[in-house]
Amino acid sequence: MNSDNRDDLAYRREIVDKYRPIVEKLVTYLPWLESKRGGSVSNQFTGEGIAEHSVTFPVYDSTVLSLVKLLQSTPLIDRNYVYVYSRNRLKTHEDEIRFIQKCELKDISDIGAIMSKYVLEGMRKGTMWTEGVTGGIFFEAITQLKKIIEFWDVPIH
Repeated sequence: MNSDNRDDLAYRREIVDKYRPIVEKLVTYLPWLESKRGGSVSNQFTGEGIAEHSVTFPVYDSTVLSLVKLLQSTPLIDRNYVYVYSRNRLKTHEDEIRFIQKCELKDISDIGAIMSKYVLEGMRKGTMWTEGVTGGIFFEAITQLKKIIEFWDVPIH
């Protein structure tokens, strides 16, 4: 085995080792994400008399909040996600999903950038977390991460 092959294998091993524990945690959300695709994950708080005197706000399913909190604690979140969008000309949910499904090991950070859009913008625009779940972005991203890690390493359950 020549030096280039060893370097390539070491690089792949390093990436897999970095992301495997994260993906193992994220995979636990797949059944829930699949069941919520196209559904609803938030309600408007409508306490007694609130509509007359105040602005309503969304109340999220606790699983959404848990997923967002987990994602925020990972290296997948990238504040410069807009560069991935402009570099790959991503404009719609369909563009995002098509792009995610084509991603490989070298593109894991790009998958993270797409999830970053929904996580980070959701901090100021409440509908983004809901869009990420109901539009299937989180489901597709986590599914693709799982496929990549399984291909390059031992299977994740």
